[in-house]
Amino acid sequence: MFGLGTLINTAAVIAGGLIGVTLKKGIPEKHSQILMQACGISTIFIGAAGVMEKMLVIKDGTLSSQGTMLLIFSLVLGSLAGSLLDIEAHLENFGEFLKRKLHTENDTHFVEGFVTCTLVICIGAMAIVGSIKDGLTGDYSTLTAKAILDFVIVIIFASTLGKGVIFSALPLFLYQGLITCAAAAFGDFMSAALISDISYVGSALIFCVGINIAFGKKFPVGNMLPALLIPAFYAGIQSFL
Repeated sequence: MFGLGTLINTAAVIAGGLIGVTLKKGIPEKHSQILMQACGISTIFIGAAGVMEKMLVIKDGTLSSQGTMLLIFSLVLGSLAGSLLDIEAHLENFGEFLKRKLHTENDTHFVEGFVTCTLVICIGAMAIVGSIKDGLTGDYSTLTAKAILDFVIVIIFASTLGKGVIFSALPLFLYQGLITCAAAAFGDFMSAALISDISYVGSALIFCVGINIAFGKKFPVGNMLPALLIPAFYAGIQSFL
């Protein structure tokens, strides 16, 4: 079934969020803090591993790097575009809108939970590659595996940040659904190398999200999202050189 992977993933996020909110009532504040730091450190290493896997290569027994300029161009140009569009503010405003509609004005962590969890589950190799595979071939196995991971992650986030985390399922559904539809329509134009490059940049953003979770907000990751589009332009420029 077309798009089944995204439906499974969305359902897993909602279920994990509901379980996490239920558990939240029984977790003391000091334990919640250490859980968030543990999530942050884990996310940092997941992102770092994705970057290092692509960047560091061994040639003739010597360790060397590749893709440095791609990463620099993607982050610099993408961050500039995102800053001009002020994507993170729009995401936070949407969180505030949901907060008002749900009459949870006293929930001080609602928007933080919504934004943080949205960035964690939407940015990354599995979200991108899995959605593309689902659109191209109907293979939803990658998104099913991601759904299991997200289920666990969302339980932890919801147990510390509350019900705002549950609503990250909405942007997840839209984000992965759009990628799946785009892959079905234009997938023949997406090379394996381009998909790898997008995942590479996504891993760098995941690293930044982990820093924010573990040490407080240091990077406006929402404004860095357009960086995921730069590899496509970079590939187009290289093709003419």
